[in-house]
Amino acid sequence: MAVEAVIWDFGGVFTTSPFEAFNRYEAKRGLPKDLIRGINAANPHENAWALFERAEIDSAGFDVKFAEEAAALGHEVRGAEVLPLLSGDVRPRMVEALRICKAHFKVGCITNNMASAGRGPGMAANAEGASRVVGIMELFDAVVESSKVGVRKPDPRIYQMMCELLAVEPAACIYLDDLGVNCKPAAQLGMVAIKVETEAQALDALAKATGLEF
Repeated sequence: MAVEAVIWDFGGVFTTSPFEAFNRYEAKRGLPKDLIRGINAANPHENAWALFERAEIDSAGFDVKFAEEAAALGHEVRGAEVLPLLSGDVRPRMVEALRICKAHFKVGCITNNMASAGRGPGMAANAEGASRVVGIMELFDAVVESSKVGVRKPDPRIYQMMCELLAVEPAACIYLDDLGVNCKPAAQLGMVAIKVETEAQALDALAKATGLEF
């Protein structure tokens, strides 16, 4: 089936990966590398991260629950210390790729985010960053935010919501995400899934999938 839509994750795709910030924080605090990722991956549907991204708890609740999950592993990390790490630097080449894709296909964004973390859907750390995110978000034909719909990736329903908004079949879509666990359901639905490991790698894969040059 011909490509009709390109669907994007936001954090770690249009911005640098928060995992880098997590690791810097862990090194500074003398914590085990990837501790935060490990906490986020444990009990992935009901942990603090999942509840916050589905807007079932607020930032204060996340602060406490994340601290409890860290304490269970023998470490002291408040959720309030983790949230500022989510804001990354915008990748201009990826934004330009979005503009090019928009000229040929429908474009959408599916983002797992937290309503009361940072500024705006991209959870920017400051007003300047939030303004840049708004400019990117305005390019999309449709945006689905986990904190607004109460469903988060990798739940297949959130991908289906996007397909309905764009009026396309999954098999006519390309999907980009920096997490393999989020790419898997997209692929299972029939989308061409691209795991974003680096900006250059992702743009090369997107060029091959679309026939466009970036």
